[in-house]
Amino acid sequence: MEGLFIRSVAAVALSAAIAARAYKRLSLDLSGAILGFLVMAIHIAAGYRFGALLLVFFFTSSKLTKIGQEKKRLLEEDFKEGGQRNWVQVLANSAIATVLVVVVSAMTRGHGMCLDTKKSDVVTALIGGIIGHYACCNGDTWSSEIGILSKAQPLLVTNFKIVRRGTNGAVTLDGLLAAAAAGFVVGLSYVVTALLTAECASDVAWRQLLVIPIATAAGLLGSLIDSFLGATLQFSGYCNVRKKVVSKRGPTVSRISGMSILDNNAVNAVSVLLTTVLTAFACLYIF
Repeated sequence: MEGLFIRSVAAVALSAAIAARAYKRLSLDLSGAILGFLVMAIHIAAGYRFGALLLVFFFTSSKLTKIGQEKKRLLEEDFKEGGQRNWVQVLANSAIATVLVVVVSAMTRGHGMCLDTKKSDVVTALIGGIIGHYACCNGDTWSSEIGILSKAQPLLVTNFKIVRRGTNGAVTLDGLLAAAAAGFVVGLSYVVTALLTAECASDVAWRQLLVIPIATAAGLLGSLIDSFLGATLQFSGYCNVRKKVVSKRGPTVSRISGMSILDNNAVNAVSVLLTTVLTAFACLYIF
């Protein structure tokens, strides 16, 4: 309990500092900073390795968002200086994982536990789901932020036809490689912090290295699921007035692909949910 108390105090202090910095640097608006503080505090208090997953996603994604802003300003419909995210976007990228880390913390009473089905199938699946969650979030963001700057022509994931940059569901090789790299970084951050802070038997510790290829695959898979949903259930059209790809129909908009069923936040949430579930089952089988 003493370790949990110290971790909780550290969680509040660190989360407050990071949220304030993110707000100052326009990575989050006020609503996003407030919710981000709560989400970060919960993750870090539940376990340093969960906090590491969230922070790696947040910092790397925020950094990539700010690369090539002048080009993105011309291409992105909802471009915001600094990539400023609100509470809805924070929630879409953290809600499921936040619930899972709370459940894991309650089941383990705040003690670190490695992926090990011999000790607990449920906890192993939940931790695997958390890893898949952030591998997906990171993969989707890296893929989008790097893919839109790629010199290669983007292809619609459903039929591989060339489409305009910024079209929902469009992919490039650069973007797909970025998604896999993003998952790799998430897996590596988990392994390092888990081996330093979690309670692993010697014969189980080395198997945690398998998280790295699992997270790499989850980053790529999550990006592909997001792209497929974006190409089919999210509307994309070209506005002849704004000279941009937009996600809403209008008299000056020519349809490119997709239906007006999900918006971008909903697509993110569904892809995260599916990747979380698939990674949880993969960890049950592997560990």
